[in-house]
Amino acid sequence: MDDPVYVIGIGLISAIGSNVQETLNSFEQGRPGMRPISLLRTRHDKEIPTAEVPFSNEELAEKAGLATHISRTALLGTIAGRQAMLDAWIFSESGRSNSYRIGLVSANTVGGMDKTEDFFRLYLTNHGKGKLRNIVNHECGRITEITADELGIKDFVTTISTACSSSANSIALGARLIRDNQLDLVVAGGVDALSRFTLNGFNSLMILDQEFCKPFDENRKGLNLGEGAGYLVLSSEKALKALGKEPYCLLSGYANANDAYHQTASSPEGTGSWLAMKKALDRAGLNPGDIDYINLHGTGTQNNDIAEGTAIKNLFAPHYPKMSSTKSFTGHTLGACGGIEAVFSTLSIRHGLVYPNLRFQTQMKELPFAPETRFLKNEPISHVLSNSFGFGGNCTSLVFSGL
Repeated sequence: MDDPVYVIGIGLISAIGSNVQETLNSFEQGRPGMRPISLLRTRHDKEIPTAEVPFSNEELAEKAGLATHISRTALLGTIAGRQAMLDAWIFSESGRSNSYRIGLVSANTVGGMDKTEDFFRLYLTNHGKGKLRNIVNHECGRITEITADELGIKDFVTTISTACSSSANSIALGARLIRDNQLDLVVAGGVDALSRFTLNGFNSLMILDQEFCKPFDENRKGLNLGEGAGYLVLSSEKALKALGKEPYCLLSGYANANDAYHQTASSPEGTGSWLAMKKALDRAGLNPGDIDYINLHGTGTQNNDIAEGTAIKNLFAPHYPKMSSTKSFTGHTLGACGGIEAVFSTLSIRHGLVYPNLRFQTQMKELPFAPETRFLKNEPISHVLSNSFGFGGNCTSLVFSGL
């Protein structure tokens, strides 16, 4: 039997809220974060909606306590990471506690690319222009190091970058470090900011919806990109007792699988998705019928939704739990989505929440189930399955359980 890993702190920022309460208000009011692009400089600003965090870099820098030239990725990650540590009682305004072995396992896919793009925009017009400070933080790991320095975390710092499953894998690694007695507490999750490279790349794949996305709908047309950060503080039982903090829930299961089907597409049969969900349930000691809610990866693309839906059909038939894609609110936040949706899953356990799948109208003809379209409160939620499936078939599932 694995030693328990508790969730004792949460923090997030996204297009639907700069903290937990604002986020819950957006869910209850059915208020999505997608809107015309206003902050990212791009020629697509009139035609492709995104879910931007509605603060300028200057405003985010003030919230994070960092310089304005720092990458937006690091600003978002520092804000959410600090929220999680404050919530876990291991961080005060005067600094973090030094009584525990604390690690930061953070994910991102963009790194400091937003600032690198600013540099080259000037440099290409005149090789004497462009500020070198805009490229020194380009690498993904450097973003994690900036946040670690701000949070005072030195015992263990590492970065995960496995496309859209990145921050779910960070949470799984954090749990393993605690169970192997390498660390007492781990801040785990991820962050990504929008960049022109990302927007143009997804646009070239022809999977961006020019309207607000509608995951798991028969007439879905693609995804909306988003940005944000989400972190959990994971704790060993020993640290939990010493802190005296009431935990939100247990991280009871996690698993990663790779179907290696295609560089960007999941296998139509959902092989990797099925394996990740099945192995996560096995680790948690649960059967499919024990799951009360599934936070779907649910991007809204033709390929993702049929692959994930087929895997769910094969694993859960004939009885399906309630499920929905919260990307209908936040957009697809790429390397951050697993962390953000882990926070949503934690809140689902704590408050008995089921989130609505916005804009769903027509059930997919291949599937015998449909996502939930209402915001439900005080539901009997004991176990939540959260899916994060990435390019290259890198599939990760997390299971959260009540105490």
